[in-house]
Amino acid sequence: MKPSPFDYVRAESIDHAVAELARADGEGVILAGGQTLMPLLALRMAQPAVVIDINRIDGLAGVSKVAGATRIGATTRQNSVLADPLVAQHVPALAKAVRYVGHHQTRNRGTLGGSVSLGEPAAEMPSVSVALDAVMHVQSSEGARTIDALDFYMGPYMNALLPDEMLVAVEYPDWPADSLTLVHEVARRPGDFALVGLVCQLALSGGKVAKAGICWLGMGPTPMRAHHAEKALTGAAIGEIDPRGVAELAIADTDPFEDAHATRSYRQTVGKRIFARLVGEALQSRNAA
Repeated sequence: MKPSPFDYVRAESIDHAVAELARADGEGVILAGGQTLMPLLALRMAQPAVVIDINRIDGLAGVSKVAGATRIGATTRQNSVLADPLVAQHVPALAKAVRYVGHHQTRNRGTLGGSVSLGEPAAEMPSVSVALDAVMHVQSSEGARTIDALDFYMGPYMNALLPDEMLVAVEYPDWPADSLTLVHEVARRPGDFALVGLVCQLALSGGKVAKAGICWLGMGPTPMRAHHAEKALTGAAIGEIDPRGVAELAIADTDPFEDAHATRSYRQTVGKRIFARLVGEALQSRNAA
């Protein structure tokens, strides 16, 4: 099929882009990597009045260190995130997770901001953002504001952006350098969306878990934060943690669906085993060190 007719605008600045969004009155879409938008246009599942291309906006791509966080521009390509030394040093969960995203060819075009904004429940970037308490920086013609990652996702493919707002950057708060970083997923084939996936970061201090950030992917309508497991781990002595018991708590905060690829029971069972094995092995190794 061919896309429905639409106007095309090449934005020269963030202000230009958000002004065009406001003018479109809810009928405009942002084009960055286009990995999701272009197929939707071709299938006429998306029929915007105007497509606003933000690829040539200066300063909207790149990784930088700011006070207490790592800031990544919305149009930063996924392969650039993967190769960036600041990301590897300060946001290792993101560096590990992006390896699961699509394939090398798609990562050359796909952007961090596009993946984060889309909010695919089985995608890696949204779950990393939620697990690490990332902050979304968004802008409209009325001004700028921030949204916590946990509040950003409203439902499947639904986020908290208003029709005239666009994501301009994501900031990932610093964690202690010796934190445990665990990222794992099960998929039918490399590059497929995860049937079950886990992002877990644990900050350790004095033989105890000082802070925990845990989020599932492919386990509900949005990235699913494991609040009960985080609470159980925080403050617990490493040698006294029961990984299987905490895994039960982590699964209790999910709401997996059933589809042609996996049942709800499969996702829950595999999720518990992944969690117990990864967390158990990591804590045992750190406790023995």
